[in-house]
Amino acid sequence: MKLYPEVADRRRERIARDVAVLLMLLFLIWMGRSVYQRIDSITVLATGVSSAGESVQTGFGAVAGAVESVPVIGDNLASALQSSGEATGGNVADLGAQGAESIHRAALLIGLLTFLIPAILLLGLTLPDRMRGIRQMSLAGQFLEGERSPERDRILAMRAVFNLDVDHLLEYSADPVGDLIAGRHDQLIEALFAEAGLATPTR
Repeated sequence: MKLYPEVADRRRERIARDVAVLLMLLFLIWMGRSVYQRIDSITVLATGVSSAGESVQTGFGAVAGAVESVPVIGDNLASALQSSGEATGGNVADLGAQGAESIHRAALLIGLLTFLIPAILLLGLTLPDRMRGIRQMSLAGQFLEGERSPERDRILAMRAVFNLDVDHLLEYSADPVGDLIAGRHDQLIEALFAEAGLATPTR
């Protein structure tokens, strides 16, 4: 399996594209993490509410402890204060804790979606073409590479003339058909291998 072309220019171009995709994925990871951290920082408000509720509950508990020793009504009064503390401060503390947990989960979900949605779109646009290129290079290598001979060179040169784009072919031969007829196959074969991203084998 060939991951990168053997031709230097195309190899550099392919590596640059892969690096660009990798950098984009790293940027998306950073962006998702930043979104998560910013939203999760709001939990400090819910934590403050929870702490305030706990303080109220603690205050009622302290007062209940202080009046518990009062003759006759001390026990009843302490029990009432303790219940009031649990009903007010306790509920507030529970709501604050639940709010903090909800914010944390929402931050995690939004952060993941911030990364995943564009990452899936990016890979959906680039990965199929990348896999197709790897497959084509591997198949081309199996088809083209082999021991060179005059007859094999002639067939490869014919394939170059009949199948390659004219613009690409003219980069290697000013007269492709004339070279084919005259038996000048080297430049035509070089064009064929270059199109597949492969280095031309020597005789």
